[in-house]
Amino acid sequence: PPPLPPPSAMLTSRGPALCTALRRAAPGGLAAFHSSARRCRGARVAVVLSGCGVYDGTEIHEASAVLVHLSRGGAEVQMYAPDVPQMHVIDHTKGQPAEAESRNVLVESARIARGKISSLAKLTTADHDAVIFPGGFGAAKNLSTFAVDGKDCKVNREVERVLKDFHKAGKPIGLCCISPVLAAKVLSGAEVTVGHEEEEGGKWPYAGTAGAIKELGAKHCVKEVTISFPAHVDTKNKVVTTPAFMCETALHHIFDGIGAMVKNVLKLTGK
Repeated sequence: PPPLPPPSAMLTSRGPALCTALRRAAPGGLAAFHSSARRCRGARVAVVLSGCGVYDGTEIHEASAVLVHLSRGGAEVQMYAPDVPQMHVIDHTKGQPAEAESRNVLVESARIARGKISSLAKLTTADHDAVIFPGGFGAAKNLSTFAVDGKDCKVNREVERVLKDFHKAGKPIGLCCISPVLAAKVLSGAEVTVGHEEEEGGKWPYAGTAGAIKELGAKHCVKEVTISFPAHVDTKNKVVTTPAFMCETALHHIFDGIGAMVKNVLKLTGK
């Protein structure tokens, strides 16, 4: 199929008045209109995505919560994703794999990033003060093989490099939902949380993950998802984790818990 026209052309096709209004609102052009407002420079935070959609990529509500709290904290954000094929594509209306369909993790992640995203291979500690990994099954399928191999999983080479580089540099790492398994696998002796260790009547449907984390050699710390005790801070390794959608609870609790994780990550940057 022919390539889509650029955003400016699509806007023009909807009427010159709309295009003119947008240009006036954004003197720097449409790219400036797309960008967040400039502010005094705070912590520079990299956010690593794993696709777009809870069952085969990044959990979108978690990514949005991370970005909102980073914005509120005055952080300067750049998003990244590995340029690799997804493990598979899930039809989210059915919760089943879509046969004969394939997608690229970087391309799908660009949906959440509104196009402003780079290959994970370009992420360096020199350019950032911290890194955050939202959850979603993409962390266990595209950033690692945890969904298939459990404690014997392999972590994407670039993801492993980033985690080790930030850890070595003493720069904080934030992870939520299922993504703490990445730190458990890569960072020996790390302390993380994915919430509770028992299902508790369906409230913690993925509680078995805590056992796998222990098998990986990490310490699991039981935490709530609510605002009272929503995040665990491993001060030695500068790893901050929160359960998020590992718990079946109200969305605002998820949002608040992620906010606590982000707040602690920013605090550890010292900026």
